[in-house]
Amino acid sequence: MVSWEAGPTAYAGPTSLIPLNRALPDPLRAADAPLTWLDVMDATIRSCSAHGRTEIANWLTRRRTRMLEPQLRVMVAGAAKQGKSQLINALINATVCGVPEHGGTTVPAVVRHADAPVAELIRRDSLNADWTADAGLRDRIPLALERLDTAVTQTAASLPAATPLHADIGVPRALLAGGLVLIDTPPLSGLPGSGTDAVAEARDLTTGAGADLVLFTCEAGRDLSDAELTVLTDLTRLFPTVTVVLTKADYTPDWRQQLARSKEVLSGAGVPATVAAVSASLRLHAVKAGDPALNTESGFPDLINHLQRLLAAKPDQLARATAAVLSRTVLERLAKPLHAQLTTDQATEATEAVARLHATQRRLDDLRKCSARWQNRLADEVGDLMSDIEHDLRERTRAVLSETDEFFATADPAKAWDEFEPWLRESLEELTRTSLTWLVERAEWMARKVADEFPPDAGDVLPAQMFQMPAGFGDSTTGLDAPPVATFSPGQKLFIGLRGSYGGVIMFGLVTSLTGMSLINPISIGGGALFGGKSIRDESKALLKRRQAEARTAVQRHVDEIFVRLTKDARDSVRRIQRSLRDHFTAVTEDLQEAVMESLRSAKSAADREVAAREQRTRGLQHELAQLSALSQQARALQAGPKRPAIPRQRSAS
Repeated sequence: MVSWEAGPTAYAGPTSLIPLNRALPDPLRAADAPLTWLDVMDATIRSCSAHGRTEIANWLTRRRTRMLEPQLRVMVAGAAKQGKSQLINALINATVCGVPEHGGTTVPAVVRHADAPVAELIRRDSLNADWTADAGLRDRIPLALERLDTAVTQTAASLPAATPLHADIGVPRALLAGGLVLIDTPPLSGLPGSGTDAVAEARDLTTGAGADLVLFTCEAGRDLSDAELTVLTDLTRLFPTVTVVLTKADYTPDWRQQLARSKEVLSGAGVPATVAAVSASLRLHAVKAGDPALNTESGFPDLINHLQRLLAAKPDQLARATAAVLSRTVLERLAKPLHAQLTTDQATEATEAVARLHATQRRLDDLRKCSARWQNRLADEVGDLMSDIEHDLRERTRAVLSETDEFFATADPAKAWDEFEPWLRESLEELTRTSLTWLVERAEWMARKVADEFPPDAGDVLPAQMFQMPAGFGDSTTGLDAPPVATFSPGQKLFIGLRGSYGGVIMFGLVTSLTGMSLINPISIGGGALFGGKSIRDESKALLKRRQAEARTAVQRHVDEIFVRLTKDARDSVRRIQRSLRDHFTAVTEDLQEAVMESLRSAKSAADREVAAREQRTRGLQHELAQLSALSQQARALQAGPKRPAIPRQRSAS
């Protein structure tokens, strides 16, 4: 039996480079002992639990458990018809996985060491159960070893659709006896053209397979697609290194150039990967022919050495590198929402409580401005009202006096006073009532104008009861007694008539004396009578004019007195209205200010509490981020993992 498993020779004994019973790392260490990957993993798991991410903590716990196991579980993944199954068959020199011409891999297959060949189809309890021997085990279905790929496909087809299955295959091989476990997986959807679902599928496969390493297959005749690079980039967040195997190199004359280009592409994409080119056909042919040179030409010895080095490095170097990658990936995931929350808190300047505080402060400022405005408006309106009421009274009294003048232009006060005086009293009373009504309406209008100066949210600030004039307003309007007028008695008429006739007798007597007539004659007597009558009529008219003037003067004085008293009453009423409105609106302003001040105190208290809570939350977030950052630094302090050895190529082009 040669070292590269030529022929179907069964495994004769343990030849692993690392004994299966090697001691596991002790998680307990001294206080001054250096930090181990177990400490970092445990701290990361505790951080996940503290942040409420129990699903990640459980996932990390399973990874931690598998990292302590001696086996190296290698998952082979890739697009369809890229030689995944044939790669595993060539590695162990046994046809245990389906090949494309037989329909490809439909059921995941876990290939492990066994003292005798054995194959079972494992039905698991759930899709989330790991593909280990006992995890989620529901039942085992034995499979025929002849044409195993067909037996797996047919048995799986007989079960209900979507049943969680995987094949467990044991093969006696020295390569597997050292602790290597190979896992064949179904093709990733969409690759190589589209990787929309491939990233999530690859993550699910690695979780279910419990993989410690991923072999990603790609035909040597083409370049890695962008979708495949996306999948490989995502895998580097779960594994410190991946191995890209270019299969079917015997069909590609320029496989060396393709190998170099693949390394450049992976390096440019930031994917830490080891790249190898192999030919499964040459490997299987070399095994059958027992040709070591052809086996070396296939590239498999270098790939096997690479896997054995990783198996040997798992307890220490690979475990540290894996713990570092997993911790950094998980810590970044935990820190992302914290950074987002911290950024949101720092960018959010006006929260609801602070906005309410600012709005209340603006209300208080508006109320203070409103206080000055309504006081100015009240003063202006009162001044205008006094001027308008005085002007109105003057115009109304002037109208009364004008009608009085028209009346006494023809009427005799001595005869018509009894008719005039009731009219005058009624006119003055009507004037008083009209002025009083107008004053009340104007005062109400003034109150509404002042109330309009208050902000709309103040509500109805008008007085509950509108103004009522005092009962004594205008009571000074009384009747006017008839003015004393001179009477024209018969004696006065006789005296005036004799005085006027004397001149007429003399004048006419002198004229007639020229004719030889005596001074007293019928003509002179007639002239004297004419002049005497005229004197009586003239004196009677003069007395009437004097009586009319005296009546107008008396009415003028009476109306002026009424005007003065009404003006005084109106001014006093306006002053009372002003004081009433001032007191009312001052009380309203004080009530509003007190309410706003209370709201301001409440808003300030709420804003202070919110600011304090936000600052406390910010400090808490910063503290949590600092802890995660410190833990991430500890993860970086771990060894970066095993160096990715370049697989030497010594063979010539096929």
